Amino acid sequence: MNRPRETQIPIGPLIAAVGAVLLIVSLGLDWYGELSGFNSFEFLDLLLVVLALATLGVLAAALGLLRTPLRSGTPLVIGVIALVVVLSQLINHPPAGIERDVETGLWLGLAGAALMLAGAILSTARIAIAVEPRRPAAAPERPSSPPPADQAPTVADEPRP
Repeated sequence: MNRPRETQIPIGPLIAAVGAVLLIVSLGLDWYGELSGFNSFEFLDLLLVVLALATLGVLAAALGLLRTPLRSGTPLVIGVIALVVVLSQLINHPPAGIERDVETGLWLGLAGAALMLAGAILSTARIAIAVEPRRPAAAPERPSSPPPADQAPTVADEPRP
C-alpha cells in the first residue's frame, strides 16, 4: 500500500513570513501622529516592502513553490537590515515625523522586523512541521449485542477423575 507523502513546513521561514506580512501591514498604519509609514518615508517604506516580499519569497522557495537564486545566509541579512531600518526610525524620526508621537504602526513594524530576524535565525536550525494527509477513516465495527438469555452458551460440567 502506498503511503501518502507528508509535507514539511519549515518553521523559520514561516515565522519570518508572518513578520514580513506584519511589517507590510504596519506601513499602512499610523507611525508618527497621523502619518502612516507610507506617508512619512521617501525611500525606506519601499525598501521595507522589498525586504518583506523577499522574505515571502524565501518561504515560497522553502515550500518548493518557487525557485530563487538567494544564498543560504540571505534571510539573515534581510532580517538584520529590516530591523536596523525600523529601529533607526524609532530613534531618529524622519523629517515628517519630527515632534510627533510614535504610534502603533511603528511598534507593529518593529515586531514584524524582529520576527523576520527571528525566523531567519530559526531557519538555520532547520526545524519543520510535518503535515501528513488524512487517510479515510475505517468504518467502526458495530458492537455485537449479547445473545438472548435462552440462547446463551452454558458451561458443561467437566467429568471429574
